[in-house]
Amino acid sequence: MSTLEEKILHSEALLSDLAGRVDPARVRVAWTGGKDSTVVLFIWKTLVEHAGAGPVRAINLDTGCKFPEVLAFRDRMAAAWGVDLHVARPAVALAGYPLARDPLVCCRELKVEPLKKAVRETGTDFLLTGIRRDEHPDRIARKEMEERSDPDHTLVNPLLDWTESDVWAFHARFGLPHCELYDQGYRSLGCRPCTTLPDVQGGERSGRAGGKEAVLSALTNLGYF
Repeated sequence: MSTLEEKILHSEALLSDLAGRVDPARVRVAWTGGKDSTVVLFIWKTLVEHAGAGPVRAINLDTGCKFPEVLAFRDRMAAAWGVDLHVARPAVALAGYPLARDPLVCCRELKVEPLKKAVRETGTDFLLTGIRRDEHPDRIARKEMEERSDPDHTLVNPLLDWTESDVWAFHARFGLPHCELYDQGYRSLGCRPCTTLPDVQGGERSGRAGGKEAVLSALTNLGYF
């Protein structure tokens, strides 16, 4: 098992290599406002600014049913860190929309399609995520570099071998801010209809709706990260 220091160095090396061979204008972080993607945003921001190639660029999915605390945190941090932020929103009207009734349809229309549109509109060739293998069984076999189509781009997953504890230890080491919902007991933040406080004896994503968790592999195949 690698130490946190080794994991940090590995993630930095992966992103440093990317920064050295790709125009940062073609790279964006899939920043949810959560603890994991904030780590990725911080590392990439540090590398980009060190190279004098800022600002750091990101895509945020605003489904229309996110926690207001997450959105407020996103806006505060985007301003404080000078993030070139593209907010992707669904094309469907939410008034009367059957939220979470069919998790696959709901996530496809509110997340997958807006994400694809944002990747196309921003000319993003490399999308950095904060996903981790230990979060969900369907993420165990994920790779650090994944080629995607419709539109063509590469998904880069620099935190795959990190743990939840690693993420929080990194936050503490570098004094990274986080959404206050974590202080209230939340461990994984999604849309409001599909997110509750986790079970006391449950895992990190035990507060996520079971229906959505069951179709995560299908959503990945459709284009979600």
